[in-house]
Amino acid sequence: MVARIAVVTGGNKGIGFEVCRQLASHGGVTVILTARDETRGTEAAERLRAPGLTDTDVVFHRLDITDASSIATLADFVKTRFGKLDILVNNAGVGGVEYPQELDTNDEKFAGLDSNQRLEWMVKNVREAIDAARGAVETNYYGTKHVTQALLPLLLQSSSQGRIVNVPSEYGLLRVT
Repeated sequence: MVARIAVVTGGNKGIGFEVCRQLASHGGVTVILTARDETRGTEAAERLRAPGLTDTDVVFHRLDITDASSIATLADFVKTRFGKLDILVNNAGVGGVEYPQELDTNDEKFAGLDSNQRLEWMVKNVREAIDAARGAVETNYYGTKHVTQALLPLLLQSSSQGRIVNVPSEYGLLRVT
């Protein structure tokens, strides 16, 4: 059986990492884990392989979704190595805000906070600078759009009707406070 091929943008941590793990663990799917930072991406792929997955289950490829040449390189890689794409998970994104320099989200003070409490903390402590907002639009909208456009011809080659999944973050969540 020919494996299904999946690309996960921003696959080196958080939701993207878990999506990679679950897709690769279910068998029959080769996951291309992408990340901007080559070291972090390689380490994430190695962490996924440690519990028994192989380099045919998880492949790392560097991708900066704001860089046209990086997107083209990924599309060429997928076309050359696999000839098709079955699943595209657009997960890479940025928050569009500036955090205080001393912020460490792995800090113990965040461990006991639920998502509403974290959001409340952010509202009080982050800045919404114009450059950060521009970066968020460039990444979250245009970057995702350009990756999708570049990979769409390969999704159309899928024998299992290619799928695109866009993963929003809490930054895209609308709620009245």
